[in-house]
Amino acid sequence: MTSVATIFHSGFGHTKRVAEHIATGVGKGGVESTLFSVDDLADAEAPAWAVLDRADAIVFGAPTYMGDCSAGMRRFLETTSSRWARFAWKDKLAAGFTNSGSQNGDKQNTLVSLATFAAQHGMVWVSLGIAPGNNHSAGSVEDLNRLGASLGLKAQSNVDEPPEAAPTKADLETAYQFGLRIAACADRWSERQG
Repeated sequence: MTSVATIFHSGFGHTKRVAEHIATGVGKGGVESTLFSVDDLADAEAPAWAVLDRADAIVFGAPTYMGDCSAGMRRFLETTSSRWARFAWKDKLAAGFTNSGSQNGDKQNTLVSLATFAAQHGMVWVSLGIAPGNNHSAGSVEDLNRLGASLGLKAQSNVDEPPEAAPTKADLETAYQFGLRIAACADRWSERQG
């Protein structure tokens, strides 16, 4: 069965909610979906590593802090160097997402960092594939892809709201739809690779 693993770091719980909605979308897309925090991979012998190694696609997600991936995600990315050295993840699909307090918050830089990381591993990047919303007079903050992303998913959480209240319903639905897209791409990719 085609499998997709989602790996995330979440400092306050907001990015975890985005990851959960992506993983749910992946599962509803008819493929095996697993979800891990970077903390699940802190030990080099953790069983989660084998799941990542077997996955057809890996989705990477981190909050954007100070214009880039959080330190927790950066630590995880750097621990993959032994896999990079042997191109263990070559030709797997990859995708990425981020969340920050600001609507912009330089989130694009985080997505570029994640896409560059995937390219260094020889992975094939899956974009968001949802037209930008909230970009005309009839649009609203309730639109899918309200932040107008294309490289990956961008979500926004007000800094004074708990994870139960933020990100917005629109951002979480966009995450779910992104999960469905990743599942469809992974299923097609694994058929052609197998």
